[in-house]
Formats: sequence, C-alpha cells, structure tokens
Amino acid sequence: MSRYFILFLLFTSLSQIQSQDSIKLTDIWEDYTFTNKSVRGFNFMNDGRHFTRLKDKAIKKYDISTGNEVEEILSNKGLKEMSGFDSDISSYKFNEDESWIMVESNKKSIFRRSYTSNVHAYNTENKELIEVHEEPIMNASLSPNKDMVAFALDNNLYLKNLIGGKTMAITEDGEKNKIINGIADWVYEEEFSIVKAFEWSPDGNYIAYIKFDEKEVPEFTMVNFRDDLYPEYVTWKYPKVGENNAKVSIHLYNVKNKTTQEVDLGDMNDMYIPRIKWTQDAGKLCVSKMNRHQNHLQLFLTEAATGKSSLMYEEKNKYYIDITDDLTFLKNGEEFIITSEQDGWNHIYLYDLNGKQKKQITEGEYDVTSFYGVDEEREMVYYQAATKSAMQKEVFATSYTKKKHEVIADLPGTNGAQFSSTYDYYVHSHSTINSPPTYAVYNRNKKELRNLEDNKKLTGIQSQYGTAPIEFFNFDTKDGVKLNGWMLKPADFKENREYPVFMYLYGGPGSQQVTDSWKGQNYWWFQMLAQKGYIVACIDNRGTGARGEEFKKMTYLKLGHYETIDQIEAAKYLGKLPYTDKNRIGIFGWSYGGYMSSLCLLKGNDVFKAAIAVAPVTSWKWYDTIYTERFMRTLEENEDGYKDNSPIYFADQLKGNYLLVHGMGDDNVHWQNSVEMANALIEANKQFDTYFYPNRNHGIYGGVTRLHLYQKMTDFLLEKL
Repeated sequence: MSRYFILFLLFTSLSQIQSQDSIKLTDIWEDYTFTNKSVRGFNFMNDGRHFTRLKDKAIKKYDISTGNEVEEILSNKGLKEMSGFDSDISSYKFNEDESWIMVESNKKSIFRRSYTSNVHAYNTENKELIEVHEEPIMNASLSPNKDMVAFALDNNLYLKNLIGGKTMAITEDGEKNKIINGIADWVYEEEFSIVKAFEWSPDGNYIAYIKFDEKEVPEFTMVNFRDDLYPEYVTWKYPKVGENNAKVSIHLYNVKNKTTQEVDLGDMNDMYIPRIKWTQDAGKLCVSKMNRHQNHLQLFLTEAATGKSSLMYEEKNKYYIDITDDLTFLKNGEEFIITSEQDGWNHIYLYDLNGKQKKQITEGEYDVTSFYGVDEEREMVYYQAATKSAMQKEVFATSYTKKKHEVIADLPGTNGAQFSSTYDYYVHSHSTINSPPTYAVYNRNKKELRNLEDNKKLTGIQSQYGTAPIEFFNFDTKDGVKLNGWMLKPADFKENREYPVFMYLYGGPGSQQVTDSWKGQNYWWFQMLAQKGYIVACIDNRGTGARGEEFKKMTYLKLGHYETIDQIEAAKYLGKLPYTDKNRIGIFGWSYGGYMSSLCLLKGNDVFKAAIAVAPVTSWKWYDTIYTERFMRTLEENEDGYKDNSPIYFADQLKGNYLLVHGMGDDNVHWQNSVEMANALIEANKQFDTYFYPNRNHGIYGGVTRLHLYQKMTDFLLEKL
C-alpha cells in the first residue's frame, strides 16, 4: 500500500469526523434536541380493544389494532362550554365501568408524588359535568356505585354526593403538622411510594383510610428566597434516623350510617402500615403491617363490619423486606398472588387466604423485576425478569395452575410491556444502551400490529453527531466478585493514547445503572465528554439489583463500605488499561451516587483525582427513618456502621478536586448534608468547589437550571481532569 493511499485514507477519515456535528450542552439541556419520544398517557379501556390518550387538549379514544381515532370523548373546548372550565386538562381517570371520568386541572406539586388540583366529574352517558369542589383538592376517587366522590383537603377526608351535590366531612381532626387523614405523610410518600392512603370497598359501602398522628415527629424547616424582604420558611414533619415516626392507625368509615371504627391490628408501637387493599370480598380489607426494622411483614384480613383482624400471611427476613404493589386477590375469593425473595431470588407465589403456599409460580436463579398482572381467564401471570443476565430484561407469561410458560419478548436489551385489560393486546417497549426506545402494539399471538414510536429520527441524529458505541465489560475484584460495567470511548479512539477516565455511578441498594437500556439525556452528555477526549465508564457495585438477594443485601448495616471498595477497585482496574491515564480518574454521582462519589474521593484519595457530588447524603444520621433504618437500623444500634461510612467523617482525607452541589429547596436529602460537609472541609482546611441552587429541590431543575448545572460540571472536569 503506497504512502499516498494511506494519507488519502487518513484525510478521508479526519474529514468524516470533522464533518460530524459536535454535541453542545445547549442541545442537551436547553433545546432538548436529543430527547427521545415516548408513548405517554396510554390507557387501555375495559373492552381490551381500545385505548385513550390525552392529545390536542382532548381525551381521545383509539382502536388499538389500527391506531385510528374512533371518538373524541372530552375536550377542553367542550368543558369550557359546559362549565366555564378555565384551564387545560392536566390528567384524567375513568371509574371502573367507564361511566365517569375524573378530570384534573391546575396541578400544583407539593412533594415528589403529591399535588393538589381542581377536579371535575364528567358523566360519559348524559354528558353532565360536576365540579367536585371549588378549591384545589387531593386524590379525588369515585365510589364503585358511582354516586359519591371521596377526596382529601387540609388533612381531612370528605364525601361529595354527585346526585344531591352535598359535601360532608368524614374526618374533622385533621391539622397541619399534627393529624393527616387519608393522605400519606412525607416519609411514606417518599419511601413507600404512596400518597393516597384511603380506599373504597368494592361495593362502595366503606372507606378504609390511614390516620397519621405526627404530633411527636420532629419538624424540619426549609428556606426559599422569593425576592421579598424576608425569605419564605417551609416547615413540615420529617423523621430522621432514630426519631419518632407518625403513629398510624386504620379506620373504616361506614358510608350508609356515617360511623367510623378503628381497626384492631394488635400492637402498633413503632409499626408501619405501608399498604391497604380490599380483597374480592367487599367486606374484607387486607392491611399490611411491618415492624420498624422492616424485616417482619404481616398481612391481616379485617372484617369491615366489626373491625376485627386475623393474620393471613407472614414473612420474616434476616435483612429487610421491600414493599411492592405485587399483591393480587383472585376472583375465586380463596387465593392471592404475591412476590417474595424468600428463596433468595425475587419470585412469584400463589397462596390461599390461610397463608398456605400453594405454588411457587416462577423459580430459578434470576429475579422477577416487574410484575404486570394476572389474566384469570387463562390462569397466567405476566412479568418481566432478568433471566439471561442482570443487564438484560425479558417479558414472560407463566401459568399458576399448569406447567405452561411463554416467552412474550426477549430481544437483546431491555424489554417491557403494558397489557390491555383482557390481555389480548400489549404494547412492547424495547431499547438497548446504544439504541433509543421503540414501542409497538402486539396481539396475544405475538404478532406486531403496528408501530407506535421507533425514534428513527433520534437514531439519525446519533449518526449525524457521530456517537460512539457503548461497550459492556466485566472484571473480578480481589474478593473474587464479578462486577459488570459499561465503557464509552472517543469515536477516534487510539490504543496508544492515554485518556482521562470519568466514572458515573449511583450504587444504592437494588439499583442498576449497568443495564442494556437507553440512558436518556445523560447518554448525550457522556457522548459529549467522549468527543472531548474522555473515556466514560460505569460499574455496578455490590448491593445493586437483579443478581439475587445475597448480592443486593450484603451491604446491610454497612451502606457505603463494600460499594466504595468495589468502585475503588474498578478505578484501579480501569487505570491499568493500556489506553487510560491512571492519574486522571474522576467520578460523578447524584443523591446516593453523590454520597458514593464523595466517599470514593476521600477513601480512594490515591486513586481519584476529582469527584462531583450532587445532592449527596454526607451522614446517614441526617436522612429519613424508613429508608435509612431499612438498611442500617438506628444510629444507636449501629454507631460504627454510620461513622465508618459517612463522608463527613473523612473530610480531612481530601486530596483531589471536589465539586459539591445541592439544591437549597431539597425536601428529600436536605441541604444540611452539604452545608455540614462544607463545614467539615473548612475545619480540615481543605479547598473545594461548591454550587448551591436556591429554591431547587432534589432534582435541581426548572428553566435553564439543568443547563447551568451541567455547564459547571463540564467546566470543572475540563479544568480539573
């Protein structure tokens, strides 16, 4: 081969690279050029053949097999003509037989999941629209017999009679920062993922609700700055480690005779009630009760007429038990289906109402990662599982009465599904780490009927901007543990060059970052850094998910210990590669990841040159009871576990470059964590960089906030790494 031809090839290659567009932060976080399209608001109807979506300010009905619109059920224009409706539809929900729609507008967020909104009830049969309440309310819920709506307002529960128009109070003792009826307190909302804490009985005769007595829970105050003479002080009940939780109790309101009785659940001292759910029997309520250590779960059956309870199911664990919504009572009134890690992996089980296990429906050395539901007509359960590896997910159907098993979707990568009410159709979602999500409709014979979204435009943009492929790898630690990771190299990667390494992590219990799935906006930031000459890598440490209970729960009582060891070993492994510079390794994480990046820089001060910590926990004693005590117990019980693995106690070990970022309006991981960390660093006479965001919460967003943050982080890396 002549040298002229070689020069020609080199020139051609460089020309191709130069002709490709460079990724800019404004593309990612201002113009949102790279945001993938998803399929939002996809709500299957009862007939299993149609679905509804909120589109063009209207609720529209579509044929699932063709995608054709068959009816405009309700529009903003129609609402305004009926009632002077002065806003846009924010969200909507049908009642059980689809004769009514609860329409929400003017949503205003409170915390992560909670919000208030104006609510109207729309009768799809006579086209009547009724305002549920003149003020914004929470969690409006139509009764099964369709004549009443229950809702929460100012910590009390109310009933609105849709026929007579009368509103009456179910509770009257609700008071801010003292008593909450039917709505979860802050820590239940954040850690048990619930807001609505009341449920109608199937016949509409009873409302079961949780009462939170939080009078003895310590208060936390957050300061917002609104361009006024004095700042705004927001105070709410936040139970930190070892402090008092709200006292919880279950109450049953009899709709007909307007009486309330408390449910007898035995000893309720330091207990949680993470879930309530009515069985198929309208007179029987299932109440989940869990001890403060969260390693003993009991399910009680409560008789609505008497309030008396009997134990239905019990599970104990030497570590802890995760709370999920994976509980289904079968229509035969005699059995239920539940998920559990009792054999060391998360699997699906069939029990009778006496607590006797009738069948383990799924089994093997893999985790069920999502439970989709039960098709009782065909006696099948539908679920997602990581059967091939922790990094991939497939969708299956398995019979709970016979030896029948179906593979629904197992394309390489991550598969998910949403099933119609009759399980005759499903929307299959799929992505890989290098390809954005696709969505398609399939029938029960697994025949694709039509494409909903393929994100081909984004795939074209990947080519236009010259993105490089992300590759998976694994390595063995000194303890003989195999860890999974992914790596992104620059598009013009050369084996004989030494590149700086930028590691990204989260690392918290049961989480996963190393999955063969699309990574969203961060994918583009990582690609931008690769274009600037960085190798970007991510490793899932011990304690992460989809590898069985022992792998996930081995960090029990020692959060941060094994995770930090693994990340330091990962950095050393990466630093020994022939194309990396071991003296230029940085690490970044948010929330638990910020906790981890801080620990890694401090405990691995001979390995890491720089770290970015966004909204980090810096001592577990400042975090909430439910999350922290689940994994660490209390400070009094586990003092060494707290002190040995909290960044604040290792501030004097800082050698590298540290960027500490926090939202001052963070109701979750309080700004206190970063302020105390800054204090410790100053006491140790250590230089560091800080960025604080007034009024921003844990997500640090709004307007150009994300662009501002990512510009700072990018500049920090370019300067320090």
